[in-house]
Amino acid sequence: MPEDEVMAFEEEIMLLLVQAGAARSAALSALRLARAGQFAAAEQQLAAARESVHGAHRQQTALIGLDEGSGKLPVTLILVHAQDHLMNAMLIQDLAGEIIELYRRTAAGETDA
Repeated sequence: MPEDEVMAFEEEIMLLLVQAGAARSAALSALRLARAGQFAAAEQQLAAARESVHGAHRQQTALIGLDEGSGKLPVTLILVHAQDHLMNAMLIQDLAGEIIELYRRTAAGETDA
């Protein structure tokens, strides 16, 4: 792979990593806000997490396009690390939505889930 292509590849990976990290941070922030009873702010943070995951998916799609399904791109430790961060961010986002709903119901005094 030529040097300029390697640099472009690494930039795409770093963008994926940044977006995934932002999604994770926003989802965890949403959980802290919900625990404090600040549900509107929690929903805003959860929306920010979704937006960051969407951005990470765009980066992931760009990488898949570069590879063209033929193994053109090297599987590096940083690529695996970025994919791991994205997977964790998506999981935290999903769980945060469920936990925030539980906090909301608890705050409202609901006993049935």
